[in-house]
Amino acid sequence: MTTLLAYSAALFLASWLGGWLPRRYQLSHVQTQLVMSLVAGLMLGVAGFHLIPHSVELGQSIDRTMYFVIGGLVFMLLLLRLFHFHQHDIAVDDESCSHANEHAHAHAHDHAHPPQDVGWLGLFFGLSIHTILDGVALGAILRVEAESLFLPGLGVFVAILLHKPLDSLSIETMMRLGGWSETRRGLANAVFAVLCPLAAILFYLGFSGPIASVLPAALGFSAGAFICIALADLLPEVQFHSHDRLKLTASFAVGLMIALALGVLEPHYHQ
Repeated sequence: MTTLLAYSAALFLASWLGGWLPRRYQLSHVQTQLVMSLVAGLMLGVAGFHLIPHSVELGQSIDRTMYFVIGGLVFMLLLLRLFHFHQHDIAVDDESCSHANEHAHAHAHDHAHPPQDVGWLGLFFGLSIHTILDGVALGAILRVEAESLFLPGLGVFVAILLHKPLDSLSIETMMRLGGWSETRRGLANAVFAVLCPLAAILFYLGFSGPIASVLPAALGFSAGAFICIALADLLPEVQFHSHDRLKLTASFAVGLMIALALGVLEPHYHQ
């Protein structure tokens, strides 16, 4: 429980900073892309190296696990299609303007200019469901790794921690473009920041007795959501760029390696 509370505090702070910092500082276009590439690799690695294996190791068949993985993937894909959320490319510094314009031209999807009210509300709702699923994944993995000698659930925690600022940054950007005041943007940012920690705590505390039987399903479903976010959301935002291909590919590989390396800190289960 101490670890969960520490994780929750860190997640709240990271998410809140993601919405607050853009009002004070600007990431360059290239820096934003590098972060997105690294997080995509990390989330893909966590799904494949941690969540799916843990689901199977808890006694669920691989076939059944994959049903939930595909279910989580399809569910998250429908959210992406329905609400068109995630507008990560917001850099406006002079150095990156030409690259950003190139990206905007090549990546001119209809979600780039949604109606102001519908746009930010859809974004907030979709990302809220997304962040609740992140909390479920964290709460579930902490139950699985309760006996870890070091930090249980570290891989899932790091993946979520690095991704939350991008989500908050997206909401902040859409509300800013919609003309909302800084006070209201701050309130929305605070509400969003608390959702993931709250979901993790409630999910963790709710697992007792028969309800624990859904734990493998929650892990599989969360893995599918992670895979979808990496492959259908983050990486498509990056792959349109003809510049910095080497840097972006290396950043993605680093994310995968971090996920793999975190495995040595997690306990292993044997049937």
